[in-house]
Amino acid sequence: MLPKVFFPFIAALAIAGAPPAGGNQPLPCAAPPQGKGMFTEHLIADKYGYAYGVAAADLDGDGDLDLTSGDTRGDALYWFENNGTGSFRRHFIQQNEPGWFERHAVGDINGDRKPDVVVVKNLHGHLVWFENSGKPAASAAWKRHVITTDLQRAYDVVLLDLNADGRLDVAASAWNGNHIAWFANPGNATAGQMWRKEMIDPQLAESRTIRAADFNGDGRADLLATGRLANVTAWYERTADAAATWKRHVIDERSPQPVHGQPVDLDGDGDMDVVMALGMLAAAGQPETNAVVWYENLGKGAQWKKHLVGDLPFAFEAVAADLDGDRDLDVVGTAWGGTGQVVWFENSGDAKARWVRHVIKGAWPRANQPVIADLDGDRRPDIAATAENGSNELRWWRNVLGKPRP
Repeated sequence: MLPKVFFPFIAALAIAGAPPAGGNQPLPCAAPPQGKGMFTEHLIADKYGYAYGVAAADLDGDGDLDLTSGDTRGDALYWFENNGTGSFRRHFIQQNEPGWFERHAVGDINGDRKPDVVVVKNLHGHLVWFENSGKPAASAAWKRHVITTDLQRAYDVVLLDLNADGRLDVAASAWNGNHIAWFANPGNATAGQMWRKEMIDPQLAESRTIRAADFNGDGRADLLATGRLANVTAWYERTADAAATWKRHVIDERSPQPVHGQPVDLDGDGDMDVVMALGMLAAAGQPETNAVVWYENLGKGAQWKKHLVGDLPFAFEAVAADLDGDRDLDVVGTAWGGTGQVVWFENSGDAKARWVRHVIKGAWPRANQPVIADLDGDRRPDIAATAENGSNELRWWRNVLGKPRP
C-alpha cells in the first residue's frame, strides 16, 4: 500500500551571518530569466554551514506549501513558512544538535493528521523524527523522537506503509554503511517504543537514493535504490511469503555512478519508470555517465530500457514534472561538480526522442537536491534547491511562463 505522504511533487537564535527570521524576502528577479524565460530566481536563505536536504509540504495547515531544509554543519533543521505567494519566514524545527541533519521526508508518523519530519543524521548514523504540534510557528523547537541510532552514515529516507498496518514506516540508505534497511513503525511512535530494523540489502556500495513506488503493478510498495560505487540502480520487491524477504531486481549495472533519481511514469503508459542522474564524481568523458537518463519499464519491472534525457557533467539528482503545462513530463537536474548548475530538460512530446536543455542557474557550486512544488499558488510547478560548499544557499525559481494546471 503506497502511503499518502507529502512528496515534493507528488524535505529564535540566528546562525551567525544568516538573515534574521522573518527577513527572508524573495529577491525581485535577482537573476535574468533563463531557459526560454521560464523561471525567475529568488533567494530564500544563505550563509548555511553546509546546505543539504530540502522538502515541500504544508506544515502549518494554511493551504500553501512550506519548505524544510537541513543545515548540516550549522547543527540545525529549518522550516520556512510560506505566506502563500513565495515569501518565506525561517523557523527552527531543531537547533544546536550536532550530527549532520541532511536529507529528510515529511509525513504523518503518529497518525494525528499533522505532517511530521523524519531526518537522517549522517555523521552520527541516526534517524530521528520531529513531531508537528499543529502550530509549528509557535514552537521554538519540535518534539524529538529517535527511530534508530544504528544506521552507519545514514543518508536518505522515504516514508511508506510496508507492512499494510496503516502506519507509515521508514526506509533508509546508509552511505558508508553500504546497505539499505527499513524500520517498522511501532504504532505508538511518541511513547519511545522501539522501531524494529529489518535489512533490505546488506551490501550496496555507497547506497544513495531510496524512493518508493509500485514497479510491478501488484498494489504493494517497492523501493528504488542506487549504489554509487556499486554502479547499480535497482528496485526491491518485498515478497509475499511468510518471511517477507526482499528480492533485488537490477535496472542498470553498467552505467557508472548512479546518484539520485525518482520513480515516475515518464511515458504515460501506466507503469512506473525511473529518471536518474549519473556521474556526481565521474571523470569528464567517461562513457555511460555524466548525464540524466530515464529507464523505461517494459513490463512489471522485469525489463528496462535506458534512454538519454541529456548530458549533464557531474549530474547529482533528477526529478520530473510538467513544467511548461503541455501535458508531458519535463525533467529538472542538478550538477554537483564543475561550476555547479540547475537545468531543466524540455520534453518534446516523445520521451524517447529529443529533449531540449535549458539552464536555470549556472555557476552555482555543489548544487544538490531539487524539489518541484507550486510555491506561489499560481498552479504552476516551481523549483527549489540547495547547494552546499561554495554556495551554501537555498533558492527557488518561480515558474512564470508555464501553462497553469486546471
